[in-house]
Amino acid sequence: MTVPREVAVAAPVSGYEVGVDEEHEPAFTRIAMARIALVAVAVAGVGLSVLGGTWLVGGIAVVVTLVGGFPILEEAWEAIPARRMTMELSMTIALLAALAIGEFLTVLVIVLFVLIAEEIEKLTVGRGRRAIEDLLAFLPRRVFVRSGGDVREVDASEVRPGDVVVVKPGARIPVDGTVLAGSSAVEQAAITGESLPVEKVPGTSVFAGTINQTGTLDVRTERLGRDTTFGRIVEAVERADRTRAPIQKTANRLAGYLVYFTLAAAAVTFFVTRDARATISVVIAAGACGIAAGTPLAILGAIGRAARQGSIIKGGIALEVLGRADTIVLDKTGTLTFGRPEVVALRPAAGISDVALLETAATAERPSEHALARAILARAAGVKPRDPEQFEAFPGKGVRAIVDGVEVLAGSRAFLAGLDVRLPELSPEAHGGTEIFVARAATFLGSIEVADTLRGEAVEAVRSFRTMGLRTVLLTGDARPVAEAIAGQLGVDEVRAELLPHDKVQRVRELTREGHTVVMVGDGVNDAPALVEASVGIAMGSGTDVARECASVVLIGDDLFKLVETLRIARRCRRIIYANFAGTILIDGAAMALAAVGILTPILASIVHVGSELAFILNSARLLTRPARASSGARSVEDASTQGKAAAPWGASRTRVA
Repeated sequence: MTVPREVAVAAPVSGYEVGVDEEHEPAFTRIAMARIALVAVAVAGVGLSVLGGTWLVGGIAVVVTLVGGFPILEEAWEAIPARRMTMELSMTIALLAALAIGEFLTVLVIVLFVLIAEEIEKLTVGRGRRAIEDLLAFLPRRVFVRSGGDVREVDASEVRPGDVVVVKPGARIPVDGTVLAGSSAVEQAAITGESLPVEKVPGTSVFAGTINQTGTLDVRTERLGRDTTFGRIVEAVERADRTRAPIQKTANRLAGYLVYFTLAAAAVTFFVTRDARATISVVIAAGACGIAAGTPLAILGAIGRAARQGSIIKGGIALEVLGRADTIVLDKTGTLTFGRPEVVALRPAAGISDVALLETAATAERPSEHALARAILARAAGVKPRDPEQFEAFPGKGVRAIVDGVEVLAGSRAFLAGLDVRLPELSPEAHGGTEIFVARAATFLGSIEVADTLRGEAVEAVRSFRTMGLRTVLLTGDARPVAEAIAGQLGVDEVRAELLPHDKVQRVRELTREGHTVVMVGDGVNDAPALVEASVGIAMGSGTDVARECASVVLIGDDLFKLVETLRIARRCRRIIYANFAGTILIDGAAMALAAVGILTPILASIVHVGSELAFILNSARLLTRPARASSGARSVEDASTQGKAAAPWGASRTRVA
């Protein structure tokens, strides 16, 4: 039960490689079954005393042990020149000692139990290995490409960025891209974790590896192979399989120490009792393979599960640190909010309707390219504002327009006050947004509040962070009133406003120096230095390329609940690994003590050995089970205008409607 070596071999789908285990064999092969059958027959023959004298039984036991127990003996032999004390080597010493004192039945039973346990372990670990193969099977080998007016079938390796791929109903989408024509519902649970199909129309983005359900789609290819969202998932799982987190090294060291401790305990037992059977039982009882094999299995399972839930963890080190994080630092714009201004309140003056206020402001702002103007025009989409006869913009202040020969103003309080417009007192209803005052013919019509709105799940996500015991910190470059308003809605523990990028880095560094394990979540270029400085950096899926490259974890899309679930998976993985550590020490210690005083015979010791190892491996394998999809009465749709403009390589935001 040693840690396997890996080699890279070509996968069936062009553009991908997958790390596979050169020593990994399928469980319960014919050779393995033949070995088990041979040892089982020998156990029956010796146990029922149907064989001849002692010399014949001894000879058969030696031959069957050498043939049937060859995998154990081979691993023990390889450990000698490497000067590694492994469980296989200590087990071989115990088997040879048992043969020397004539415990033939004991030797055969132990070999039988260990062989069966080896195959069950292969069966369990193989599930983790097949996770990568299952991912690779998602992509089609042949695709349809539209060229001019013709559609031809080509090999997937021939597709290039810019090609138009035709995806028929029931087929998997082979590339990341944008829909040019057609409409359909796409099942993308494997990539984003969404339980329901997502409507796709021209302008929306699609992901490689997802399933087109109802209609034919023409998709312009933007990313291929490892550059796709799907490719990054495969890469993350492969990296988890190839690299060792510090906790894996700890597991291997613990296994080695346990072997040395076992041999020392056996020596003390023999010195005190002079009982060879008790000494052999002590060696057999200890089992460290459960933690040596179970730890990487748990890490692989956790990263695979996180990928299915919608987040890419770049290796076991990030997973381990994420599992012990105690502080989460959150950027505001684009992380907790949508990162775009929206009209959040209309406050018309007495005698003025909402429609009249909005129409006047939209008419004045129509020629403007300012983000606040676009927010007002988006809100007034059904009002149909007119074009002003004259328009003049005053940067940082507002706009002045002439409509039907009448002056219309829209801008800050100071801007309108400077033009002799009588304004009311400051509004107590403002919630930290930007208030735009509107006047017509020097008469105040009302104000419009524009703000960067919170994501729908942000409040619940922050509540979940605090429930998990995480200290929540909001760092933003926005103005203090805006930051404090957002912080009040979220209920964070600490808020820092008006920060430059280096200020964010400094605060993260201070938290780290205080002994905290810090998770930084951001999306922009200005967040990249803090993402690198933090213990673990997490980038939003629609963030900048720089942020995604600097981060150790990348969310597919922008759903903060995926971040919550990723933290839970990391913590569960850590709990499972430490439970295996504690269980191994307790069970092995108790078993060795019972064996030393003669209560556990060698056969009973072997049962404890095999049973405990399988229990810990199966405990780790719980992370390999596919999580149940969240039920929802909502239907997921995508806003075509938003998706077409802001589609990102890692996903895009979605609008959920009842």
